[in-house]
Amino acid sequence: MMMRGLWKLTWIEIKIFLREPLGAFGTMGFPVLVFLVLGRVAGRRLAPTSLAASSFIRVGLPVLASILIAISAVLSLVTIISIYREGGILKRLRATPLRPQTILTAHVIVKLILTAVTLALMVLAGKRYYPVGVHAPLFSFTIALLISTWSILSIGFLIASIVPTARFAQPIGAVIMYPMLAVSGLFVPVALLPPVGQVVAKILPLTYAVSLLEGIWKGDSWWAHTHDVAALVVAFAVCTALSAKVFRWE
Repeated sequence: MMMRGLWKLTWIEIKIFLREPLGAFGTMGFPVLVFLVLGRVAGRRLAPTSLAASSFIRVGLPVLASILIAISAVLSLVTIISIYREGGILKRLRATPLRPQTILTAHVIVKLILTAVTLALMVLAGKRYYPVGVHAPLFSFTIALLISTWSILSIGFLIASIVPTARFAQPIGAVIMYPMLAVSGLFVPVALLPPVGQVVAKILPLTYAVSLLEGIWKGDSWWAHTHDVAALVVAFAVCTALSAKVFRWE
């Protein structure tokens, strides 16, 4: 009964999400658009044989687009939870036979499904409009992205737990999430950051997500990134425990 309710609620949430074109574009279309635009701009302005072009196009760009996919999923989650709370939907859902964990799990599953779909669109669009000339292990990379998104979504739940109204949900989420990119090691290696920046980077799960995604995209084995996976799991556990204590259903 619980599993049937979970899948039914998940399907309902997917249909509700797809009814909002702007939200669907922000979550699925925006990362793909960034991938295409930056890829074509970099391809024209950087010498194809230069180290900067090779590093950015072959590794940095796909990972950046993938991180944007994860962050878009988080911001979408924060907004939806805030709207549901403000509209009393969470309160009504909690009055149903479904457990609170089931309700929140449905939202996580929806975001993970949308993440996988967005990654597939990015790969297809890249092959059609901007072939990056790499043969990355897409299945392993997809699993790595889902693990990363799963962990980063826990930050979304924590943000959604404390955001007062739906009006400020996405701006507050963006102010918290996007600056994390600066110290995640995606643009500047963590070792080159100031001491304070290195400490902050080691606390943020986004840093380990970038490390995992870059490694898997390059063809590293999973054994080489067990510490990244472990850090993402710990981050998920900590953020989930914190959000469970402060989460407001009404």
